Amino acid sequence: MNSIESLQWRYAVKKFDENKSLSATQINTLKEAFNLTATSYGLQPLKMVVIKNKELQQKLVEHSWNQVQVAQASHVLVICIPKSYTQKEVENYFDLVKEIRNTPDEILAPFKKMLTDSIASKTQEELSIWNKNQAYIALGNLMTVAANEQIDSCPMEGFVPEKYDEILELDKHNLTSVLVLPVGFRAVDDYMKDLKKVRKKTEEVIIEM
Repeated sequence: MNSIESLQWRYAVKKFDENKSLSATQINTLKEAFNLTATSYGLQPLKMVVIKNKELQQKLVEHSWNQVQVAQASHVLVICIPKSYTQKEVENYFDLVKEIRNTPDEILAPFKKMLTDSIASKTQEELSIWNKNQAYIALGNLMTVAANEQIDSCPMEGFVPEKYDEILELDKHNLTSVLVLPVGFRAVDDYMKDLKKVRKKTEEVIIEM
């Protein structure tokens, strides 16, 4: 399928086939897609927890507004942001730039100072909002890649982050959960799978100038 056909095929799965699992290759594709997601300044203020543990998935259902897809899915992807974001993240980024591109310090210095000053001027709340916006970019990218790979998904904001953080022990990693994406394969009896997609006409949502 081409990209548009893949997006027509995609929908928010209501029932996964519990007997089907993603292959290692498919999961690696999603991991790489997450890592290649565009983020502001390329800072990548995100991490993703990949869960393939039915007992753990079942435990998370009650903290996911009882959405059973969390238990049914082959894997559950949890997108996280740092609880505390500091200038050290910027320093680490520029260390990586030097390592990969061998860019001289004198070229990097002005950009590094601008980013460092920008981070220092923001509150943790402002930084969390900024980083959460990056998480939505990653979610959209994952959903599109999944559709192109014929992998089903169901994006979720409806969960209790504090409970996820506690169960997944995210404090140990200075992380908090912000978005959840169960992935797998649609069940043959999912009532949503054959319904027509409801969207406005393209000309109603596009403004050409």
